[in-house]
Amino acid sequence: MERLTRLGLACRGVLYGLIGFLALQIAFDGGSGGKEADKTGAIEMVAEQPFGTVLLWLMAAGFAALTIWQLSEAVIGRGRTKDRVESVARTVVYGLIVAALLSTLLRGDPGNSTDESSHDLTAKAMDLPGGQFLVGLAGLGVIALGAYWIHRGWKKKFLKDMRTGEMPPKVRNLADKLGMAGYIARGVIAAIAGVFVIQAAVTYDPDKAKGIDATLRALADAPAGPWLLALIAIGLILFAVYCFFEARWHRV
Repeated sequence: MERLTRLGLACRGVLYGLIGFLALQIAFDGGSGGKEADKTGAIEMVAEQPFGTVLLWLMAAGFAALTIWQLSEAVIGRGRTKDRVESVARTVVYGLIVAALLSTLLRGDPGNSTDESSHDLTAKAMDLPGGQFLVGLAGLGVIALGAYWIHRGWKKKFLKDMRTGEMPPKVRNLADKLGMAGYIARGVIAAIAGVFVIQAAVTYDPDKAKGIDATLRALADAPAGPWLLALIAIGLILFAVYCFFEARWHRV
C-alpha cells in the first residue's frame, strides 16, 4: 500500500506537469486552441501516448491508493481538525481523478472538464434558497484556499510533511525552491478562480464561474497576461518535479 501511495504521488506529479505544459501552450497561443489545461486535458494527453492504456491503469491504481490514504487520515488520523478537513478535501479530489481515469479507460471519455463542473455546481447552488450568498461564500473560500497555498509555499510549511532529515542538503535546498514556486503558482490560480466565482454570484450568472482551464485562458487575455500565465505554468511544472520528491521523501 505504501508503494502504491508513493506511485500515486509520482502520478500526481505527472498530472501537474501535463497541466503546466498545456498552460504553456495556451500562453504561447494567445489563449486560444489546444487541449484544456486541467485534469481532463492531461488525461487525454496520457491516453494518446504509446502504452497510454497501461499508463492510465498505473495512474488509476496510484490515485486510488492516495484516495484510501487520505480517507484513512481523515477517519483515524492523529492530526488536528484542520488536518482532517484537508484530508477529506484531498479524498474528494483524488476520488474524482480516479473516476475520470476509469471513465477514460472503460468508456473512452474522461467526463466533464473543470469548467463544465464549475458551471454546473454554481448553477445548482444558485437554485437553492440564498444561492447567491452561498456561491459568494464559496468564492471567498476558494480565495482563502489560494491565500493558504501561497502562505504555505512562501513559509515553506509543506516541508513539515517531508522526511527532511533523510534528504541530502542540496536535495533539501532544491525541494525548498520547487515547493515554494509550485504552491505559490497553485495559490494564484485558486485566488483568481475564486474572484470569478464571486463575480458569478454578484451577476447571478453561473457561466462566470471558471475552472482551471478557463481561469488560465482568462489570464492570457489580460494585458501582460501571457507572460504571467507562462510564469504560472512554469510554477506548475516545478511543482510537478516537487511531487517526485514527495514520492521519495513524503511521510506516508
